Amino acid sequence: MIELIYVQLNRHEVALSNSHHNRCPMIRKNPRGDLPDVHESAFVDPTAILCGCVIVEAGVFIGPYAVIRADETTVEGDIKPIRIGIGANIQDGVVIHSKSGAAVTIGARTSIAHRAIVHGPCTIGERVFIGFNSVLFNCVVGDGCVVRHNAVVDGCDLPPGFYVPSTERIGSSTDLGRIPRVTVAASEFSEDVAQTNNRLVEGYRRLRNEL
Repeated sequence: MIELIYVQLNRHEVALSNSHHNRCPMIRKNPRGDLPDVHESAFVDPTAILCGCVIVEAGVFIGPYAVIRADETTVEGDIKPIRIGIGANIQDGVVIHSKSGAAVTIGARTSIAHRAIVHGPCTIGERVFIGFNSVLFNCVVGDGCVVRHNAVVDGCDLPPGFYVPSTERIGSSTDLGRIPRVTVAASEFSEDVAQTNNRLVEGYRRLRNEL
């Protein structure tokens, strides 16, 4: 009897794993009718939500419970896109949104770590690392920057290669002369995170194809 119950539960689990709901992310139209454009080589976790004018380029990883939403229009009805560049990774619980008329661009091989918030207008360059719970709004973050955990970048342009320590707040009045530059170790860490997530894309896509 116990063996029969186990077999029935196992079959139920397999059925759930093969269901359309568990294999497809939550892709939604915005009120204007725009649908996300996801490259076939990207991996989007089934629990992630993508809504509206979102462009996901090749090899991108989007983790569990991430929310990427481009749905606010201007008075004229225009929407600027949220674009995730080649090989970037958007990790668990990240929120990316943009106010009306403002775009978000995330560069190639950039990592947005767990539960970070990116709110447009915002441009993040290539090979950038954004740490856990950090908040970016109305800013430009240059190529190769590292923003560590629980930091805030708001209302400023951060030049390439700058290092923002954990809990630091960078704003329009911040003296960038006191902000350190990215070390070799920090740059190598960023690249390691990107490579790890690139491997996850390959692994999860292979697993999905087996179902």
